[in-house]
Amino acid sequence: MSHWIGTTSPADAGMNDFKECLKHLRDGHADEALQHARRALGVAPKNPFYLSYTGLLAALSEKRFGDAETLCREALGMKHNHAQLYLNLAEVYYQAGRTPEAIQTLEKGMVSAGRDFRIRRALEKIGMRRAPVLTFLHRSHPLNSALGRWRHRFTGPHKAA
Repeated sequence: MSHWIGTTSPADAGMNDFKECLKHLRDGHADEALQHARRALGVAPKNPFYLSYTGLLAALSEKRFGDAETLCREALGMKHNHAQLYLNLAEVYYQAGRTPEAIQTLEKGMVSAGRDFRIRRALEKIGMRRAPVLTFLHRSHPLNSALGRWRHRFTGPHKAA
C-alpha cells in the first residue's frame, strides 16, 4: 500500500498545476496560467511541456521573450517530435515580432512532428511565405535570400490568396 494514499504526490501536484495552467490559458488569463506553469515546472523541471508552456506564458504575460525562447528551445531539444512544442516556440517568436523565425519554426515542426493540422492552421494565420525565387535551392541559400529581398522590395509583401 502506498504512503501517498490520501495525499497528493509531487507528480500529481505538478499535473494538477499544469491542468490549471491550460485552463487559465484557454480562458485568456495568462498571468494566472503562468503561476501554475511555474509551480508545475518546480515539481518537474525536466518536463518539456512544463518548460515550453512556462516559456510561452513568460512571453505572453511578461514580454520576457529571451527567457521564453530559451525555455521553449530547451523543451524542443528534449522532445523534437511534438507539434505543440513547435507551436509554442513559434508563438513566442510571433509575439516578439519575429515572424520569419515563427514561420521557420512551424515549417520545421511540419517535418519533425508530421503534418499536424494545428501547425498548418498557425502557418495560415501568420501568412505563408512565398516560394523561394530559385526553387531548386533551399530558401536559406544566400542567393535566394538576396533575390527574395529584392522581390519583396519591388513587389511588396506577400498577399495570401
